[in-house]
Amino acid sequence: MTTDTAHRVDGAAPADGTGAAWAVLLTSARYEAERLVHHDTLELSGLADADRPRPGDRVAVLVDEPPRLVALGRVTAASGQDREDPDDPLSERVEAPLVVAYTRRAFDEPVPAEAVALDGPVTALDPTVFRELADRLGPPPQRRSWLVSLDLPIEAASPAEAVRLFWAYVQELGPRELPAFVSPSGDELAMQAFVLGAEANQDPEEDD
Repeated sequence: MTTDTAHRVDGAAPADGTGAAWAVLLTSARYEAERLVHHDTLELSGLADADRPRPGDRVAVLVDEPPRLVALGRVTAASGQDREDPDDPLSERVEAPLVVAYTRRAFDEPVPAEAVALDGPVTALDPTVFRELADRLGPPPQRRSWLVSLDLPIEAASPAEAVRLFWAYVQELGPRELPAFVSPSGDELAMQAFVLGAEANQDPEEDD
C-alpha cells in the first residue's frame, strides 16, 4: 500500500500574542502516543478548575526528564462542566476536557526547556518565558511530499480476503510493531523504515 499524502500545513499561531500563557506537562506515555499518530488537538482531563486555561490562552506543551518543549498550541475549549448523560438533566456533571489545538509541533526534535519551573500538569507561564520558548523552535521546517508504504506478505484464498487480513493485522499490530517505509517523492532509493516513530534498521545482516 502506497499513499502520497496531501499537502497539509499546521495552523499558525496568532501574531498578536494575546491570551495568557501556560505550560502543559505530558507524561512519557502520552508523549509517545502523540508522537506516533498525528492529532490536530490535545485533550487533557482531570484538571482542577483553578488550574484550567481559558479559550484563546497560549500553551507550551512539555515533556519532563529533562524538561523539553515538544509543541505549541492554543486553548479551544477549557471551562465548564458537561452532563454525564446529555439527555438526563439529573445526571452528574463531569468536568469538560481541556482542548488544545496544535499550532506548532516538534515531537521529533524537542528543544531544551530546563529554565521552566513546573509545579504540576498545568503551570502558568510568564508571557516572556512563553515567547522565549517559541523563539527556540524557530520557523516551521519547509514541508514536502513523502511516499509512505506498508507491505505485508499475506496468505489468503482471494484478493478480497487478503485485503481484510491486511487491515486486521494493521489494526492489531499498529505503528508499535509494523515497520512503515518512507522516502521523499521521486527518491525511492532514500527509503527509510520507521517503527515507534523512529528510524529502525530492517536489515538483520547489518546488526551482526
